[in-house]
Amino acid sequence: MAQPVAVYTDAATEHLATRRACGLFDFSFMGHFEVAGAGARAFLDRLQTRSLAGLSRGRIAYTLLLRADGSVFIDATVWCLAPDRYWLFTGRPSDFTFVAAAAGEAGVVLEDLTGANAVLALQGSDSARVLERHLGAPPGTAYFGFRPAVLGSVPVIIGRLGYSGELGYELIVPVDAAPEVWRRLALDARECGFEAANSLRMESGYILFTNELARPVTPFELGLERLVEFDGRTFEGRHAAYAQRWREPELRLVGLEPLGRRDRSVLAGLACAAVTSRVWSPTFARELALGFAPAEAAVPGTLVSISDAEIGRVCRLPFYDPARALPRRRV
Repeated sequence: MAQPVAVYTDAATEHLATRRACGLFDFSFMGHFEVAGAGARAFLDRLQTRSLAGLSRGRIAYTLLLRADGSVFIDATVWCLAPDRYWLFTGRPSDFTFVAAAAGEAGVVLEDLTGANAVLALQGSDSARVLERHLGAPPGTAYFGFRPAVLGSVPVIIGRLGYSGELGYELIVPVDAAPEVWRRLALDARECGFEAANSLRMESGYILFTNELARPVTPFELGLERLVEFDGRTFEGRHAAYAQRWREPELRLVGLEPLGRRDRSVLAGLACAAVTSRVWSPTFARELALGFAPAEAAVPGTLVSISDAEIGRVCRLPFYDPARALPRRRV
């Protein structure tokens, strides 16, 4: 699988085009796995942290896969195509090994579809209008929903979700037809690389597995405890996660605004925050970061040490669209 393009023009231009109109991204580097068979839902219920009992055909769930110690292995989305057929998208094709190791039971057929389809994302306030122009009809999908469609002569699956914090869609496209679909959409959207995707997701407070999951971290430290649904369920890491839920996390994921270098005497009395992601924000015209701060310091406005000689201010997440209303807006 080819690595994602870092930049097409420049990252700031691509970032702002997505915020102001529409950006087009290639997320085909993701892992794409199909789980089918009579035991498909039961298997997925044991693999990840969300109950799928209420996940109907055409709906998507954002979820976590845990290790036995309750730490997060990867975040993922589950797409329900039928009661006995699901898609699982993760950040890495190599995650198939982790999933397959848990799928030895009867009634489950696991297939690695990575590379068979491309994942193209339209993100931004104009994304529904751009997609309608090329479909000949409104996208017609609710937030975290998906449906089949035809773009030109190409059959596609359209999911309404994204990584930018804007209204957005992801298109699952047969890989041989992906260049044609990309060329069509690029007529009305800015081609964007991974650097723009990274700065957009950071402004929106979304995690990246290579950064925020680089060390063992729990759902509670990430602020994603809403994704862990116990309710009599059994899933990988449940026992450890159940114990963790009753303890105050020692660390919490926070937003950070770097404030520059300071004399070490100023930093001496401050709690230390470990920066996991850092980027120049084109929207706010300043540096922003994500990182883990001690729970007692994870309060917006608190000053923390973010390196041996640098100070930062804790900020509320997300930086952009605090109510996360834009991805959910009616179209």
